[in-house]
Amino acid sequence: MKRARYKKTNLWRVLKIYRLEPSELNIVEDSATYSDFEYLDLLRRVHDGNRSTGGLKLVTKCFGIVGFIKFLEPYYMLLVTGRKKIGVICGHAVYSIKKSEIIPIPHSSVLSNLAYSKNEKRYKKLLSSVDLTKDFFFSYSYNIMNSLQKNLCNNGTGQSQYESMFVWNHFLTRGIRNTLKNNQWTVALVYGFFKQENLSVAGRDFKFTLIARRSRHYAGTRYLKRGVNEKGRVANDVETEQIVVEDVPEGYPMQISSVVQVRGSIPLFWSQETSWMNIKPDIILSKKDKKYEATRLHFENLAKRYGNPIIVLNLIKTNEKKPRETILRAEFSNAIRFINKDLSKENRLKFLSYDLQKHSRKAINALQILGRAGAYALSLTGIFYCQVTPKPEGLLNLSCIERSDDDYPQNLSHKNEDAETVDREVSSGSHVPSANLSIKVPILQKGVLRTNCIDCLDRTNVAQYAYGVVALGLQLKTLGLLKSPNIGLDNPLAKDLMGIYETMGDTLALQYGGSAAHNKIFCERRGQWRAATQSQEFLRTLQRYYSNTYVDAEKQNAINVFLGHFQPQQGKPALWELDSDQHHIIGIHDPNVIESAK
Repeated sequence: MKRARYKKTNLWRVLKIYRLEPSELNIVEDSATYSDFEYLDLLRRVHDGNRSTGGLKLVTKCFGIVGFIKFLEPYYMLLVTGRKKIGVICGHAVYSIKKSEIIPIPHSSVLSNLAYSKNEKRYKKLLSSVDLTKDFFFSYSYNIMNSLQKNLCNNGTGQSQYESMFVWNHFLTRGIRNTLKNNQWTVALVYGFFKQENLSVAGRDFKFTLIARRSRHYAGTRYLKRGVNEKGRVANDVETEQIVVEDVPEGYPMQISSVVQVRGSIPLFWSQETSWMNIKPDIILSKKDKKYEATRLHFENLAKRYGNPIIVLNLIKTNEKKPRETILRAEFSNAIRFINKDLSKENRLKFLSYDLQKHSRKAINALQILGRAGAYALSLTGIFYCQVTPKPEGLLNLSCIERSDDDYPQNLSHKNEDAETVDREVSSGSHVPSANLSIKVPILQKGVLRTNCIDCLDRTNVAQYAYGVVALGLQLKTLGLLKSPNIGLDNPLAKDLMGIYETMGDTLALQYGGSAAHNKIFCERRGQWRAATQSQEFLRTLQRYYSNTYVDAEKQNAINVFLGHFQPQQGKPALWELDSDQHHIIGIHDPNVIESAK
C-alpha cells in the first residue's frame, strides 16, 4: 500500500506482489486510487477472502522500497522501515535511513530445500552486512544524485535518475522498474555523506550543505579497488558538492549557489597486494595500456559530465628513498602529457602537482598554497549561481534554467600548464576568482577540479577543504553576503568548514579505507597536543591495516552482491570460492607489471 496526501485527504495506491512463485518476481500495480474508506474496505474484503489461510497480517510499515534481489531461489524485498530527516534543499526534504528490513517474498509452503541451504544463508548474511543506516540518503522529490546545477538546468536528456553513477540501488530496483515502467514505489539511494548546517556571516544567516556522492562504478575497498578499469572508471570516485542558500522568509525569491569538485584514484592500471607482513604494500604498476586509453576515457567522462577545463591536482610525493608513489607520479605525468597532444589548447588538462606530505609540517603554509591552487581552479571553472522563487507548495521548479554554452561564465585567461611547470603555478602567483555583487542572471560552473593522492582520503580531504574555503568566499560574495571573497583561515567560517570537511573525510575514509582519516593538519590547526595527534594517527594506521588485511575481502563481496556485480547461479562457483576481483585486472604474474622497489 502507498499513501499520498491531496488537499488534506489521504489517497492510496496498491502494489500486488504474488507469493506463490518460488523463484520468480511477479509484481502488478493496481491502477486505481483509493480513498481512506475505499482502502479500508479493500483490506477487509481481501482479509475475508483469505480467512481460511489466516487472512491479512501486517508485516511492517515502510517508507520506500530499496529493491528486490534473488540468490539461489527466493526473491527478497529490501525496505526502508525507519527514516530521519537530515536536511532540506530548496524545499525538498532529504532523509537518511534509521531502519531497514529484508523480507522473503515466497510463502514458505512453495520453497525447496535450496532456500534453506548454507550458501543461501551466507548470501543473505552478506547482503545484510551492507548497513543501509550508515551513510545512505534519499529524497522523494529532489534528485539528490544530481548536483544543484544539473537539477536546475534541464538538459532534456531523459535519463532515468536510477541510471546515475551515484545511485547505489540501480541493480536492486531494475526488476520492478522494468515491470512497472515507473519509479513510484522505490527510493533512489545515494551513498556517501550529507551534512547541513545553519551558519552566519556579518549578521546574515545562510544554510550550508556539503554532499559527497560515491560512485557505484568500480566501487569497493582500498586495496581491492585501485586505479582505473577498462571503461575509465576509477576507484574511490566521489563527487563533492558545496551548496549555499540565502536565508529568506518563506515564499520570497532566494539566491542559491553550489560548487562541485571530485576525487578519485590515479587513473592508471595499478594495485597493491595486501599482506599481514607489510603495513605498506608495494605498488604494482601495469604497463599494458601503453596508449593510456583507459586514462583518456576517464577524462573524457569527466569533461562530458562537467565540461572543460579539467584541472588535476596531484598531491603524491615527488621524492622517495624507496620509489613507491613516485612511480605513479612519473607515469601519471606521462599520461597527461600524452593525452594533451591530441586535445585542443582550450581543452587540455591542467596538471598541478604539489607534494603535500613534504609541506605538511607547517599546516598554515600548506593550506595557503592549496588555497591558491583552489583559487586558480575557480578562476577557470567559476561557480553555479541563480535566483529562484519557490512555487506555492514550497517546492522549486527544477527546470527553471535552460542551459546553453553561452550561459557559462567566461574563463579568465590562463597559460596551458603541463607536468613540468605546475609546481611553480601552485607555489607562487595569485588567482582571485571574479565575483560581481550585482549579478542576478544565472552563472554556471564549467569544468571541475579533480584531486588525488594515493588513497584519495587524507591528503585529498585537506586539499578539498582548502578549495571549499576559497569557494565559500566566492559564493558568499556572489550572494551579496560578503564584500570581499577572501576568507582567512582564522575566520570562524573557515573553522566551521574545517569541522564539516573533517567529518566528511572521516566518513569517506571509513567507507573505503576502514578507519577515520589521518587529520594531522586539522589537528594542528585546532591546537591539539602533538603527542595526542601522533597517538591518534598511529591507532588509525593500525585500524586501517587490520581492516584492509582481515575485513575488506568480505566487505568487497558484500558490495559486489549489493551492486549486482556478482549474481549467484545454481551449479556455478559461489562468490567466496572465487579469487579476489582485483586479480582480474592486474595479476601478480603479468609480464607488463612494474613493481616498486623491494
